Amino acid sequence: MGSASPPLIERCEKLIRPHIRRTPVIEVDGSEFGLFAHRLALKLELLQHSGSFKARGAFCNLLSREVPAAGVVAASGGNHGAAVAYAAMKLGKPAKIFIPSVSSPAKIQRIRDYGAELVIEGDRYADALTASEVWAQQSGAMQVPAFDQQETILGQGTLALELDQQAPHIDTVLVSVGGGGLIAGIAAWYAGRVTVIGVEPFASPTLTRALEAGHPVDAEAGGLAADSLAPRRVGEHVFPIVRRHVRQTVLVADEAIAAAQATLWSALRIVAEPGGAAAFSAILSGAYRPEPGERVAVIISGGNTAAVNFDLAR
Repeated sequence: MGSASPPLIERCEKLIRPHIRRTPVIEVDGSEFGLFAHRLALKLELLQHSGSFKARGAFCNLLSREVPAAGVVAASGGNHGAAVAYAAMKLGKPAKIFIPSVSSPAKIQRIRDYGAELVIEGDRYADALTASEVWAQQSGAMQVPAFDQQETILGQGTLALELDQQAPHIDTVLVSVGGGGLIAGIAAWYAGRVTVIGVEPFASPTLTRALEAGHPVDAEAGGLAADSLAPRRVGEHVFPIVRRHVRQTVLVADEAIAAAQATLWSALRIVAEPGGAAAFSAILSGAYRPEPGERVAVIISGGNTAAVNFDLAR
């Protein structure tokens, strides 16, 4: 499909539209969270099929590439694996998913529910990725990269296309970052028209380290959101897009992410996983401080977690 661009994202959106949900945007008053004089647009992508934005890239891969008889294989912290498993199930393709031991039980169950073959390999995403590459060579299955693939980036960029239609007057969008497929797709769509801010945990600052070095480098890979935001390094296809169109990254503590999860539940009854709540935590904790009148959108990007963690009503 070539490099990521708005026309290619539009083409991808038409291809995958029958298979994905148009997730809602809600506007909230910042005063509900102690953030006075700010209105926020929350893009509720946790309501997407398979529980995260990853379904977009999964369908783009499976619909625009030739899938062999051996099917598809993917390595994932959990959400990408669930998305590939879901897309493969819907399209009638075999799927084998490799995940690390840090993956949450909710994500493991999602993958199993969709009928994919599941392999738990190693402690981190990099371990699962290596095992998946070996299997692809042995079996002939098509690899579906979690973030470092043009089709994946284009699929994730369709989220920004939707957001542009739903909230056309925003100035800034905050995006959680793992391997960078989502932020690259969003940045490619807006192409500088909107300020795109990456949000990463202090425990896994992959994009921050890459921007400091001028190229992708290995970074720390741990923390509360390790199953979705700790791939060790951003993608080679991701980085040029981000370097061109992303203004900055901000780092957030695990405590801030946990507080954002609790606030989303208590104020809005939204159950977000740590990686899905990270972007919101930047606003809530003050890691990112909007200017007066700045119109901010926040991507709530994943909801594959146990709801029992947020039972704060008692």
